[in-house]
Amino acid sequence: MAVLRFPPEQRREEDAGAIARELAAEGIHYERWTLDRVAADAQADAVLAAYADEIEAMKQRGGYTTADVIDVEPGTPNLEAMLAKFDKEHTHAEDEVRFILAGRGIFFLALEKGIASVEVGPGDMLSVPRGTRHWFTLCEERRIRAIRWFQDPAGWTPHYTGSGVDRGYEPLCFGPAYLGPRAATTISA
Repeated sequence: MAVLRFPPEQRREEDAGAIARELAAEGIHYERWTLDRVAADAQADAVLAAYADEIEAMKQRGGYTTADVIDVEPGTPNLEAMLAKFDKEHTHAEDEVRFILAGRGIFFLALEKGIASVEVGPGDMLSVPRGTRHWFTLCEERRIRAIRWFQDPAGWTPHYTGSGVDRGYEPLCFGPAYLGPRAATTISA
C-alpha cells in the first residue's frame, strides 16, 4: 500500500482514501487495485490478459494506445544507467501511469505545496499527469514490476528541469529523506 509523505512538513499518510484525495487535489490520480487475478511471477502476456478490462478502461479514459509490463530487478542489465535516467527531476510530454504488481519505488512529486513522495507497492495505481515535475527511484530491494500505459512511447522521454531539487532528497524508502532536505554541514571526514 502507498505511503504519501510531505518531507518538509514531516507529515505522512497511509490511508488509501486520504492519499487519493490529497493527490487528486494536485491533479494526480491514485487508486488501489486487487492483485488476485494472476500469480506475481506470471508471464507478461498472462498479466495483460488478466487485467485486460482495466487496461482497456484506462486506455479509453486517458487516450492511451498501448500497455506493457516492465520487470526490473537487481540483475537487470544496465540497471544503474536505466535508473539514472529517472532519478533527476524531469517532466514527460505524456502521463506516467503505473499499476504496481511487485516491488516498491518512490515517485517524488514537485507539487504546488512543495515536494511530496509517494512510495508505491503492489496494488497501487498511480497516474502522474504530463508536465508534472517529478523523479523516481527504486526502494532498497531494487525491484519493481508494473503495468505501464502509453499514449506514444516516444512521448515518455524525460525532459530534465536541471533544478537540482532532487539532490536534496535521499533515494531510499526508509532513509533520512523523510525528514526533509539535507542540511549543509562544515563537518569533514
